[in-house]
Amino acid sequence: MTSRRTLIAATAGLAASGLGAGLLGRPALAQQRFESLFVFVPAGPGGGWDGLGRALEQASRAANLVGSFQFENVGGAGGMVGLPRFISQRRGRPNALMVGGAVMVGAGITNRTPVSIRDVVPVARMTTEPGIIVVPASSEFQKLSDFTDALKANPGGTSVAGGSAGGIDHIILGLMLKSLGRNAREASYVAFAGGGPAQAAILGAQVKAGISGVSEFAEQVKAGRMRALATTGETRSLDGVPTLKESGIDIVMGNWRGLFGAPGINAAQTRALVDYVTAVHASPAWREILTTRGWDDAFLTGDAFAQFLTRDHAETEQVLRDIGLAS
Repeated sequence: MTSRRTLIAATAGLAASGLGAGLLGRPALAQQRFESLFVFVPAGPGGGWDGLGRALEQASRAANLVGSFQFENVGGAGGMVGLPRFISQRRGRPNALMVGGAVMVGAGITNRTPVSIRDVVPVARMTTEPGIIVVPASSEFQKLSDFTDALKANPGGTSVAGGSAGGIDHIILGLMLKSLGRNAREASYVAFAGGGPAQAAILGAQVKAGISGVSEFAEQVKAGRMRALATTGETRSLDGVPTLKESGIDIVMGNWRGLFGAPGINAAQTRALVDYVTAVHASPAWREILTTRGWDDAFLTGDAFAQFLTRDHAETEQVLRDIGLAS
């Protein structure tokens, strides 16, 4: 199974305008794009979407692009609990952004929700990162083959924590089971609304293993509290940790994350949001964040991002059908 998410290489070199120094050497006021910005995260604190939202704030403040930020976290069902709230409460608001990504695409399909990620305005795809499969440090699974042997023998007895049902983590597990000759519906998958609760379950050995983005578990792995068995990228993401592909399981998958505007905003308001995130992307602070967090740059805006979303939805739906997680 080769990657179903072939990312379009896209970069932008547009710098923020008004870079002259103002009084006391501070950046000129003209550089500021929004006096205030509302950022909606349809997941609990501590996960990848929340991390992207906070990173957006960090880079924006460093570049003086936004005066103040307001955050709201509403987790559940891969973003499907929070999404209707954002749509109804922020409709037509030009200074509102929602964080979302690949997980929300799968969750909308799996849960057959009346609204989906297609009901908000695409602004920018920002990052992608491979997944990682981990176990508690005390686990009997010392290497990936120990885990896959247990999955093959008794998938129902091998509980795995991850994000919401139908998301990337669930898809990775389903594809692994399929490669082992089992059905994805046999999985003992424990879905969590945020990265924090999933980490707690893994660290407390309440589950046998966990799947998430590399950045969410990397610190726990480095600290010796979790053991990494494999990652899902084309190449290795952590020293000493093999990929699924080099371990004989032909799965390569990345988890993209991006930003969306509220429904009802006009073309000029959408352009202002795109110009703002383009300025964030071009900033030194953002480049440093990408490096320190181990995120891959997947920047894509405008029509190209909208076209990517259309393809991604179709491909996700097909994969979920193939592994028995969607009708």
